[in-house]
Amino acid sequence: MRVLWLCNLVPPMIAEKLNLPVSVKEGWITGTLQKIVEDYEEDGGLELEIGICFPVPSEKQVFKFEVGVTVLGRKQYPVTCYSFYEDTSKPQDYCESMTGRFEEIIEDYQPDLVHAFGTEYPHTFAMSLELIGSDRLLIGLQGIISRCGEEYLASLPEVIANGRTFRDIVRRDSIAEQQAKFLERGEYEKQAIRNCRHVMGRTDFDREAALSLNPDIKYHRLNETMRDTFYDGTWDVNNCDKHVIFVSQADYPLKGFHYLLEAMPEILEEYPDATIKVAGNDITGFETLRQKIRLGGYGRYLRALMQTYQLTEKVSFLGMMNAEEMKLQYLRCHTYVCPSALENSPNSVAEAMLMGVPVVASDTGGIPSMIDSPEEGRLFPVGNSHELAENIKAIWKDDGLASEMSACEMQRAADTHNREKNFNRLIEIYREVIDAAKNSNGE
Repeated sequence: MRVLWLCNLVPPMIAEKLNLPVSVKEGWITGTLQKIVEDYEEDGGLELEIGICFPVPSEKQVFKFEVGVTVLGRKQYPVTCYSFYEDTSKPQDYCESMTGRFEEIIEDYQPDLVHAFGTEYPHTFAMSLELIGSDRLLIGLQGIISRCGEEYLASLPEVIANGRTFRDIVRRDSIAEQQAKFLERGEYEKQAIRNCRHVMGRTDFDREAALSLNPDIKYHRLNETMRDTFYDGTWDVNNCDKHVIFVSQADYPLKGFHYLLEAMPEILEEYPDATIKVAGNDITGFETLRQKIRLGGYGRYLRALMQTYQLTEKVSFLGMMNAEEMKLQYLRCHTYVCPSALENSPNSVAEAMLMGVPVVASDTGGIPSMIDSPEEGRLFPVGNSHELAENIKAIWKDDGLASEMSACEMQRAADTHNREKNFNRLIEIYREVIDAAKNSNGE
């Protein structure tokens, strides 16, 4: 099988080979590639040939190259790589040159199948135009950005949603403008799904979203494989930092960090030592001139909430972290919280569950497909700060309950994110789609 991956970024294992910036995002691509390399070493053959194409920010960086990927010093797995120009810093902008570049890549690589990872960027739409009506395109659903755009404001007061800081004016990136960009990207997503015959998802939410746009589409279910780091390590209620909440992202309204801040006064009444640790940069900073200039509308709102509820000393932003650093924070915290207004199947929830970290998450999108009983994690209605606080306090009150949740989460996640099972299913889906393509061509 000859499969071309269309990725949103340079996979870290490839970026390291090319001395390009390494991103910690989209860890499932790394997890899948690691499994392919491991199997190549074990089997000594190359049943699955992978080519990878990804965006670069300059037309001067558009080229083809060959790399050898290794895992733990094993035999090199050959990967053909192609770059194409797309300004991913402006993901709402569609670059027409991509279709021509994809025509060149497909002609050169001759894939049996193109697997597009996600619909968040216009390049998936461009590929759907190149392969419109063909069974050779398989779109992997990720965030369902059209739905995320609809929920982007996450119950923010209208005056906040429509407000603008100096930074927002200069960058034309206010909260309202951010939502507009999400919605614009969502239109490309909708068209890509309508142009496609096969999609791959993992939740009831993404299945419904795809079929609502294209009732004739073939939906293939596949759970995600996480990065190796999160399959090792077990949370222990006796070794965690008590009353510490860990959050993996708070950059924009959709992630719902303001809901957690609104829940904190109720938590602090019973647990005055409670604190929040947040992965990522501090978007609320206001100490230096640079921070004041760069303060955005959502950061200003979070800062105001922190001051109103006297939380300034209770919230720590940890900066950008790699997988090992994230793992350490998961294992140290008392509870991991995902307060998003909408998610499909957040990697952070999967990572926490794999290690048995007690999870409290919004009952939204695809999360109920990951946590379908209270023993596997606690869900609360979106934006209900009281229920969020109650669920956190319930875990903190009862170490026995926390330990039981931990064990159940690990059992569920070990099955959902089983690398061997998911890899076998992926190969099965590839074969199904390739067979469909052959049948449609009369082969």
